[in-house]
Amino acid sequence: MKNRICVILALLTALTTYSCRTSKQTSAPAADLSAQAQEAALFQVPANQIDQLKIVDVRKVVWSTTVHTTGTVDWDADHTTQAITQVNGPISRLLVDTGTPVAADQALLYVSSPDVANAVSAYRKAQNHLDYANRTLDRSKDLLDHKVIAVKDLEAAEQDFNDAGADVENTLQALKIFGVTQQELADAQRQGVAINPQLAVRSPIAGVVVQKLVSPGLVIQAGMTPCFTISEVSTVWVQGHIYDRDLDSIRVGDAVEETNSSFKQTFHGVVSYIGALLDPATRTTPVRIVTQNPQGMLKKDMFVDAVIHTKSGRSLLSVPTSAILRNDENLPFVYVQAAPGQFAQRLVNLGAQQGDETEIVSGSKEGEKIVAEGSVFLQFANSTR
Repeated sequence: MKNRICVILALLTALTTYSCRTSKQTSAPAADLSAQAQEAALFQVPANQIDQLKIVDVRKVVWSTTVHTTGTVDWDADHTTQAITQVNGPISRLLVDTGTPVAADQALLYVSSPDVANAVSAYRKAQNHLDYANRTLDRSKDLLDHKVIAVKDLEAAEQDFNDAGADVENTLQALKIFGVTQQELADAQRQGVAINPQLAVRSPIAGVVVQKLVSPGLVIQAGMTPCFTISEVSTVWVQGHIYDRDLDSIRVGDAVEETNSSFKQTFHGVVSYIGALLDPATRTTPVRIVTQNPQGMLKKDMFVDAVIHTKSGRSLLSVPTSAILRNDENLPFVYVQAAPGQFAQRLVNLGAQQGDETEIVSGSKEGEKIVAEGSVFLQFANSTR
């Protein structure tokens, strides 16, 4: 029995020793596999063909972080307003329509309003009272000089004159709100005609009529009925949506490039506001981009693709995009110069692309010389070896 156990132990020891030796023999070549493969992949380029290649160094650069998002076009609220009348009454005439460019203080429509006639009547009554109080004051001064009245009578006349002057100023301010000038009042009094009861509703800013909200004959209420929406469409707001991971990179003032598949033109804007709330439906934060809108091409509610060029940057390895090729398995690689005239393929992992440059995440290191132009020639030469 003891002999049988000893035999079994001896066999187990032999098997363990053989397994360890086999493992060492197979692991050693695996460790050197990449080096051997690289050595085997080296090939020589004749000296008379080297000039066809452009060789550059793998560079460490700092790229600004770019954030991609989509946005919706809206009117510039800082340069958009509504035209609202200050009187009650029916609309007698419309002068503009949707899409009409208007200047500041340009008449948009006319309202036939009794409010204007009432205001003119109140002004004229106040003016007549002022004239009468002025004559009374002059007469009181003369009577006081002749000891006919007491001082208190003169003071009462002065008070009545001052009150009449205040009434004139109040009624005149009401007429100014309605758009009736003092010159028009003077002309009407001189010619003995009534003031035109039609009041013009004027544009508060220069821009384009983007909404018409009334029609002829509609009775509007003072300060309540919006008539038109006027917007300066040379700039618009683009409402973007930023995920949490990108919020730390974005700052007010970052430049933005925006595109729409319907236009060849690229639009330029600036981040002007970063929201303080998160949209629970989309899990994004709103970002406002003030965008230049030449020829008014961008319309409200259009969609655009936006690229925000942030001021934050990161260090990385960069090579010309033309240096990147792909093998039969669609894996990216570059040609590295191992020695003068000798090149080898090197698989690399790629990162972001910016302009004509591509980020190398791994597979190469700073200062290595790679083929930037002529890589296709090398690939052909390598395939025919």
